[in-house]
Amino acid sequence: MKHLLVKDWMTTEVLVAELDTPMLQAHKQMRENKIRRMPVCEGGKVVGIITRSDVRQAQPSEATSLNVWEINYLLAKLQVRDIMTKDVKVLHPDDTVKTAATLMYDNRIGALPVVNEEDKLVGIITESDIFRIMIAWFNEEVGEA
Repeated sequence: MKHLLVKDWMTTEVLVAELDTPMLQAHKQMRENKIRRMPVCEGGKVVGIITRSDVRQAQPSEATSLNVWEINYLLAKLQVRDIMTKDVKVLHPDDTVKTAATLMYDNRIGALPVVNEEDKLVGIITESDIFRIMIAWFNEEVGEA
């Protein structure tokens, strides 16, 4: 199993946000597509990642003294660039799944964008993909490489 490659298990149709995408729009897209994270790209290159957790942290506490209109106004002004994680770990298609899993575990992250030689986004591999690989392995659909 240690020689399985990221390119064989990654998702290639990736929903992407741009730096100036409104935070609320990105959150809506994540909810509608049932995903928890989206790479942020500029010119096809990964410059960040936004997660549902980032969105939750950007929202005010229930103890705020702001009224609902003030809160909505402020949230509507936020863009993905304001709340995204900027130091993004990435993989390449020919990296091993073991490398992906180790990087995710060591850095406590749930997804890694996959980039090509030109640093352009070509996919994403998530913790769900790692679980899918394990299930296939347990079911002996994936051999020991």
